[in-house]
This record gives sequence, structure tokens and C-alpha cells, in this order.
Amino acid sequence: MAATRQLWRLCPRLPLVFSQGYASAAAAETVKAPIKVFGIEGRYAHALFSAAAKQKSLDKVEKELNDFQFALSKDSKLEDFMRNPTLNKTRKDAALRGVLKEKKYSDLTVNLFGALAENNRLTKTQSVIKAYQTIMSAHRGEVPCTVTTAKPLAEKHTKELEKSLQNFTTKGQVLKLDVKVDPSIIGGMVVDFGDKFIDMSTQTKIKKIVQTLKVGMS
Repeated sequence: MAATRQLWRLCPRLPLVFSQGYASAAAAETVKAPIKVFGIEGRYAHALFSAAAKQKSLDKVEKELNDFQFALSKDSKLEDFMRNPTLNKTRKDAALRGVLKEKKYSDLTVNLFGALAENNRLTKTQSVIKAYQTIMSAHRGEVPCTVTTAKPLAEKHTKELEKSLQNFTTKGQVLKLDVKVDPSIIGGMVVDFGDKFIDMSTQTKIKKIVQTLKVGMS
């Protein structure tokens, strides 16, 4: 219960609810996340991560959030309920708690939605879930890498690409490769790997050639 109370303390309710000293004491008790996520969604996600870490429920909370995210994508009525600004926040809180407890969600997840409802932040639900997923990905040592090609890669080439990119990770890191197709790049590929962005697309090469020709003709 102490960890769930901490979640409520750390989530941004009304700015002046707690004194500065109390807020500092609560912050000192937090479990530091492996990556910093900014914005309102980041504040909720970091508070949830800290509380879940103390209860050794990081994976359980992530599974529950993923489950709720899937429900949102499939249930338009639920999505409308979350976004409807005319509904009383207290009723929203009560309704959500009832549904989540019926699904046997943990108190941490239930209280997260309670905090979002109380602060009229339910429209931020998807962003908060994504922020928590980002933190958990870093917690597992995953390194996201997105490769975009003009045409689908053969399975053999995808494996070769993944093996090559794995060489750029450090010990303990796990490459999380996502291969996308975008015909507009014409050919080549675009690699977005951690803090690196490499554009080797034919589209960009053509743009550079055109710009060079314009400069030469001016």
C-alpha cells in the first residue's frame, strides 16, 4: 500500500496541494527509471514505474496497461468515454475503478487511472501508457531501431541486417528491430537507431542532386 500511496503523491494533482518540503521528501523515495521521459505523461509514467518497482510489479503493470491499450483500440465506446469532457470526473473515476477491479487489475494500475480521472487527464491515457512502455523497454536494455525501405526485405536480408546492427549495441543491450516499408523513398534505406539517424534513401540522394544543380545554375 505504501507504494500505491507514493504513486498518488508523485502524480501531478493540483500544483499547490502539497508543500515543497513534502514533495521533496516524496521525490527522495523514488526508484530512478533507466531513461527520462518528459512531459505530463512522463511524470505519471515515472511515478508508476517507481511505485511498481517497489512492489516488484513492473511486468504485471505493463501487461495490464498493454491490455487496456488493446481494449481502447477495439472499443470505440470506451475511447469516447475516456475523452468525453462533459462526464463528471468523479463518476468517471468510479466507473473505471469498477471495470478495472472486475478485470482484477492491480491497485497500482487502478490508482493510476484514478489519478488521471481526478486531474482530468484521461485524454492522456495513450501517451502515459506509451511513456511507461518506453521506460520498460529501456529497463530491459532494449535498443529501438527502425529501418525503412522502399520494398519489403526478404527474410534472409532482414536477418543479415539485424545481425549487422546488433554489432553496434553494447553488452547487456538487446536490439529491437522494426522494419517498415515506404515506397516514397524510392530505394535504399533510412535507419533510425537510438540517437543516430542515417538517411541512405534514393529520394534524399535525388533531392541533394537537384539542389546541387540549382546552385550551379544560379
